[in-house]
Amino acid sequence: MYQSIAWYATLFFVFLIALAFSFVYGESRKLKEYGPIQEKGYKIRKFYFLGLVAIMGFASAISLSKLPYHNQHALAKENGKIVDVTGMQFSWQLSDENFTVGEPVQFRVTSKDVTHGFGLYDTNMELIAQTQAMPEYTNTVSITFDKPGTYKILCLEYCSAGHHVMIKDIVVKPKGGK
Repeated sequence: MYQSIAWYATLFFVFLIALAFSFVYGESRKLKEYGPIQEKGYKIRKFYFLGLVAIMGFASAISLSKLPYHNQHALAKENGKIVDVTGMQFSWQLSDENFTVGEPVQFRVTSKDVTHGFGLYDTNMELIAQTQAMPEYTNTVSITFDKPGTYKILCLEYCSAGHHVMIKDIVVKPKGGK
């Protein structure tokens, strides 16, 4: 949907630019004073620029609000569970694998060998959180699981021939349930 909107908006603005150039070219062929033409050009340029700023601001606001994990950091609290995650060829090790709906979790992610990408996917295989797992460095990502189910951790950075098997399932249980 966004691609078609961007495509039509681009065509519309290219048309406006062509129209402005045609107008300026047509007016410049007439033997007149340059001052009024220049004044009209400045007006067109000002409104074109303001229109572009408004459209780009609107497009940015719409697209940024649709990020899949925009509210996860706000939901996770500082007093939540801390889970140390270590990536290594070709597995993930977690210090705690017990998760409950509504519990804030902070994943501290590092690597033993090479750079890995820590991607956390929900039960629909939609990315809900991600960060880099790098040797001798710890990145954190916070999340509060809002639905029970089996989530997956996948490596998002090609790390060698066994990259495709670097998958870890984690189960999030309902509150007070099994």
